[in-house]
Amino acid sequence: MATRTDATTRREQILKEAARLFAERGFHGVGVDEIGAAVGISGPGLYRHFPGKDAMLAELLVGISGQLLTGAKRRLAEADGGSAETVLDSLIEGHIDFAIDDRPLITLHDRELDRLRDSDRKLVRQLQRQYVELWVEVVRENYPALTEPAARSAVHSVFGLLNSTPHLARPGSLPGRTATAALLHRMARGAFAAAGAGGAGA
Repeated sequence: MATRTDATTRREQILKEAARLFAERGFHGVGVDEIGAAVGISGPGLYRHFPGKDAMLAELLVGISGQLLTGAKRRLAEADGGSAETVLDSLIEGHIDFAIDDRPLITLHDRELDRLRDSDRKLVRQLQRQYVELWVEVVRENYPALTEPAARSAVHSVFGLLNSTPHLARPGSLPGRTATAALLHRMARGAFAAAGAGGAGA
C-alpha cells in the first residue's frame, strides 16, 4: 500500500518531469502520456495525482512563487540581528539557488504564465509582489539614498539578471555550480551598488 510519503514523492517526481518537458517543448507540445512515461506510470495514472496538465502548471508556478516568498521570510528570520549587508547577501543566495536549480520553472513562468486561469495567475502575482516588497525593504536598508521606486526597479533588474540562467548557455556548458553562484552574486551586488551610487534620484 502506498504511503502518504510515497504519494508526495511521486507528485514531486511528476511535477519535476512536467516542468522539464514543458520548458523544453512548450505546454501544448507535451502530452499526459509523455509525462507519465517520464516517471514510469501510465498517462491515465497521472489523474490519480492531478486532474490534468493545467493543474500541474498551476501547482508549479504558484508553488515556486510561494516557496520563494517563504524561503525569503525564513532567511530574514534567521538573519535577525545581523547587518543589513548580511541580510541582503542571504536573499541573493536564496534566489541564486532557485535560478540555478530550477531553471525550467523560469522558462515556464516566462512562456506559460498567461495559460493559468485568472485566479491562479492573480495568486502568482500577489506572491511575487510580496517577495519584491520584502527585497525592496532590505535594499533600502543597505542603500538609504534610494527612493522606494528606484529600489523596486533595482530589485526587478537584479531578478532579470539572476533569472537569465536558462539563456546563458547550452546545458552543461556553464561553469561549475559554485563558480556560477559566486559570479551571479558578485553581479547582483554590483548592480545594487550601482543603483545606490545614483542616490535618491536613481
